[in-house]
Amino acid sequence: MTDYLNKLSELMLATEVTGEDDTTLSLDQGAAKVVDMILEVRSGSQKIILVGNGGSSAIVSHVQNDLCKAVGARAMVFTEQPLLTALTNDLGYDYVYEKCTELWAEAGDLFLAVSSSGKSENILRAARAALNSGCRLITLSGFDSDNPLRQIGNLNFYVNSNVYGYVETAHAALTHFMTDKAMMMVRNHSLNNTKA
Repeated sequence: MTDYLNKLSELMLATEVTGEDDTTLSLDQGAAKVVDMILEVRSGSQKIILVGNGGSSAIVSHVQNDLCKAVGARAMVFTEQPLLTALTNDLGYDYVYEKCTELWAEAGDLFLAVSSSGKSENILRAARAALNSGCRLITLSGFDSDNPLRQIGNLNFYVNSNVYGYVETAHAALTHFMTDKAMMMVRNHSLNNTKA
C-alpha cells in the first residue's frame, strides 16, 4: 500500500501542464488558471460542460455536482440515460457527445474533457466540436505523452502513467482541488462583501 501511494503521489506532483502552442506551465500555474476560468464562467452567463467515459464519466459527474452545489456555477454532463442511449443507438457511440456538444455548447463556455488514454474517439470529437463552438478547452489525460487529446486543449493536464487507477485518481484529485479552491474563493468573496 505504501509503495502504491508513494508512486501515486510522485505521479500527481509530476503532472505536466501545457497551454496553447505547447507552452509549459507549473502545476500551480495551470490549476490557478482553471480556477480563474471557473470563476469567470460563474460570474458571467456561460456554463461549464464536462465529458468522460467510464471512470472518467464518474469523475466529471462528481465535478459537475461540486461546481453546481459548492461553487454556484452552471455546469452540465451528457450522461442522462434515455438521451445517451437514443443518440448512441441512432448515431453510434463515437458521435454521441459530439452531437450533445453541438446542441448545447456556446461561445465562451468552458469545456472539460477527461480521458485516461486521450484517444477516445467520442471525447475527441466532442472536444473538437467545443472548440468549433468557441469554447475554451481544458483536457485531462494520461497514457501516451503524445495522445491526441493533449494536443488540442487550451490548457492540458497530463499524468505520465499507463495505469488507469493512477491516472483516474490523479484526475480526481486535480479536479477536487480546482472545485475546492473555487468554492473557497467564492465563500471568501461573499464573507468580505458581508463585512463591508
